[in-house]
Amino acid sequence: MSGPRAPGRRAPDPRVSVPEARGPVATEGPVAAAGTAGRGGPLVARPAVTELRLSAFAGHRSAAHALGPVTLFTGPSGSGKSTALRAYEALARLGAGDPLDEVFPDPAGCVPERARPDAQGRRGFRIGCTVDGPEGPVHLDLAVQAEPRLRIVGERLTGRGRTLLATALRDPGRSTVQAEWHTAGAAPVTRAPFPDDLLGTALLPLRVAGKTRGQLEVLAAAEQAVIGLRSAFACDPRPERMRAPVPPGEGRLRRDCGNLAEVLHRTHTDCPRRHHRLAAVAGAGCAGPVTGVGVRELPEGTVRAVLERGGRPATPLGRLGDGELRYLALALTLLTGPGVLEMDRIAEVPDAMQSLTLLADDLDRGLDGRQAGELLRLATGIAADGHIRVAGAVGERTAGEARRTPGVTVVDLGG
Repeated sequence: MSGPRAPGRRAPDPRVSVPEARGPVATEGPVAAAGTAGRGGPLVARPAVTELRLSAFAGHRSAAHALGPVTLFTGPSGSGKSTALRAYEALARLGAGDPLDEVFPDPAGCVPERARPDAQGRRGFRIGCTVDGPEGPVHLDLAVQAEPRLRIVGERLTGRGRTLLATALRDPGRSTVQAEWHTAGAAPVTRAPFPDDLLGTALLPLRVAGKTRGQLEVLAAAEQAVIGLRSAFACDPRPERMRAPVPPGEGRLRRDCGNLAEVLHRTHTDCPRRHHRLAAVAGAGCAGPVTGVGVRELPEGTVRAVLERGGRPATPLGRLGDGELRYLALALTLLTGPGVLEMDRIAEVPDAMQSLTLLADDLDRGLDGRQAGELLRLATGIAADGHIRVAGAVGERTAGEARRTPGVTVVDLGG
């Protein structure tokens, strides 16, 4: 796929407001040496999203944000903190195979405000990311048409100096796009129609035979991108749903953490070391002395979580303040892994090769300075081993503390 643009891709029409999937320019070149992550960087053992691109998404234009092990977006109200995390979660869900209309229930709200429709009434948005891993940096970029009908009109996957996958809308009357991927066999590329409501990169492992060196390169890059994207859990603790006793179950923490007591019931038995560590974290962020986090089985068959107070009566979690409950839920999320979170686990990939990313909008909502500081220290300590990453949005007070915390990347959207 050499030349000024990939074969089969039409030159952009300046009148059309649905942008192309334009990412980092891919040029033909030798495959990077094994054991490096491109541009001479160190090898990244676990696939992880290291850049989020908001080329044209809601209030963001031509934005590219580097993501570290712990990244916090900050800025005044309306600056786009939540929008950035929403774009990340959307990419993660597409990587998991979710259809476009479920990922973007309000696609018009994702179109930049000043984007004017073309003569056919078409408008859209562009997002993308970079996933680093054993294959080096792999870039994924999408162009999505939001109006008059939601569809992916362009996708580009690049890595190691090559365009590995490119899709383009050929016939607006069909629900497909034309896809072509690198083959490096008897034919340089393979072409086939892909559905326009699913991420093409996630479909490649089902479509590519893996017989030639080029096909193996495409598969490795696609699998790295999908693993890096799917390993995300969006957490939004809702204290009002965490106070009542709950029935015991499989103990997988939901997004709203409403089944916190159920999960603690499980971790108390299955993960005693992490459960004990949670008790120490609880003591640092909750009022009064805390000697443990316990679970009481009630006569009606439900379970209630409590803070143990040594010689004093235990405090049911239902009596805690909103900030304390959010603090405990976020700490539990950091201390567990995919097996304890209600998320789509990648069963075919060993846990040691996965890096979970916690997405937390309004991370510091309801927290005091002490609690926010403890969470930051917990997050950076856990992120140091590469298994957990954090991308969140915080207010200026927590951002100020984060700037003084080693290992935290602060992205200021206010400037």
